[in-house]
Amino acid sequence: MKKLLLPLVAILAVMFMDSCTTSKQVPYMQNIDSISLAASQYLYEARIKPKDALYITVHTTDPAVSAPFNLTVSRRLTATGDLSSGGGSLQSYLVENDGTINFPVVGRVPVVGMTKQECERALEERIAPYLAKTEKPVVTVRMASFRVTLMGDFSSPKVVPVTTEKMSILEAMASAGDLTLYGKRQNVLLIREDATGKKSVHRIDLTDANFINSPYYYVQQNDVIYVEPNATKAKNSALGQSVTIWFSFISIATSVASLLVNVLR
Repeated sequence: MKKLLLPLVAILAVMFMDSCTTSKQVPYMQNIDSISLAASQYLYEARIKPKDALYITVHTTDPAVSAPFNLTVSRRLTATGDLSSGGGSLQSYLVENDGTINFPVVGRVPVVGMTKQECERALEERIAPYLAKTEKPVVTVRMASFRVTLMGDFSSPKVVPVTTEKMSILEAMASAGDLTLYGKRQNVLLIREDATGKKSVHRIDLTDANFINSPYYYVQQNDVIYVEPNATKAKNSALGQSVTIWFSFISIATSVASLLVNVLR
């Protein structure tokens, strides 16, 4: 029996030692008190990229004047295939690959690379020639398709919508229930696509607070964040089947030994 118990004891010892090692790797920003965060002192603004969907509204003192510039859908297709009636709803504008949107009356307007405020000012300048000089149009722009994908060792992996157009990587992770204890915090993978469609890969060490000063602290549209399992989870996964087999073997051996003892009495 002692020989049978030795593999089980060894397995439990390895799992215990791994758990001790992992506990030192779990806390975020372990050096936060010893670094300067001066480089992080800026106000982040998202910039428009191709395939973004934008909600754009034009306001004037006379609503009838701004009506031609507001693209609305008064009826929608229902699940039964019928058109519903009711008030109009704002329709989004899709940013094309050439960086433009097709805006009512004024036509194609380049918007890629602009912040929300820059896009608003550009549209106000395009609209102004069509209005009376006394009319001062006000344009508001909102991103309708800002989202981030969180995969891997999260408590609840998901696609997260960013309604404020500004979200840090820490906020994104918190919205997915944070990393599990097995998530590899020293090597978080960030996949990002720029305005030209080029993908880039970045590695982030969440245990080092310097990532707050990096350009990857704030997420961007369509970012993909993947967290790998750490060595402990990988070993536990590999050992899982072995532990099950050993438990079954020990249980059977114990039953056989008990039966033999009873028979040989």
